[in-house]
Amino acid sequence: MEPNEPDARLTAIDTHWSKLFEAHKTNGETTTAAQQEELLRYYGAVRRYLVGIVHDAGVAEELTQDFAVRFLRGDFKRADPERGRFRDFLKTALRHLARDYWRKKELRALPKSCSERFVAPALADDCLDRLFLDRWREALLDRTWDALARLQDRTGQPYHTTLRYKAEHPKARSAELGDHLSACRHIELTPEAIRQLLHRAREKFADLLVDAVGRSLGSAHPGKLEQELVELDLLDYCRPSLARRAGTV
Repeated sequence: MEPNEPDARLTAIDTHWSKLFEAHKTNGETTTAAQQEELLRYYGAVRRYLVGIVHDAGVAEELTQDFAVRFLRGDFKRADPERGRFRDFLKTALRHLARDYWRKKELRALPKSCSERFVAPALADDCLDRLFLDRWREALLDRTWDALARLQDRTGQPYHTTLRYKAEHPKARSAELGDHLSACRHIELTPEAIRQLLHRAREKFADLLVDAVGRSLGSAHPGKLEQELVELDLLDYCRPSLARRAGTV
């Protein structure tokens, strides 16, 4: 799994339904903190998705701020895990937000880059679904990289350092990876030990990614996890992790 660009760290999405409900329950300080925490999780991903829709960073930022205002005032309190995935609810809400923007501007001629998306509904749905799914996938991967870094800090095992270097230098061999570990972590390992470390780092990353997907669904049900991973095009990478969870490996 390749790491995302630095600003993608703001796109981490991790839906905690209990916190979302708490954010809209009262108007006290606790609620405000919960709202701010949830907003931070969504803000970057929302902005990048809207940039992809309107192809204008300034407009996207304006719409993202509008989203933030609506979120904080409770417009999303109708989200219910029993009615479906939060990402589907959010995707629909953002699509309406963008369409409302164009309607309010009463543009007679939409920008060429946006006309197909807003004039041809069938094509729009396909394009926007793919765009949102890509942004969601990026967010989950970015959050997983962060989780791997925290695991490295807790255990002292250079999982993040090893896998990140390999992701950025896919053709690097064990000797080159060993030199990198020696230079930045002051670790001396044999080529075989490096291969084992890389294998273990990949396992950890896959496990953490499945965890992130489960939290985004609000469910650890194997069938739901597998279906979501299929939709995100991550199943092949995570299949061994799912098998380990099922006790078959």
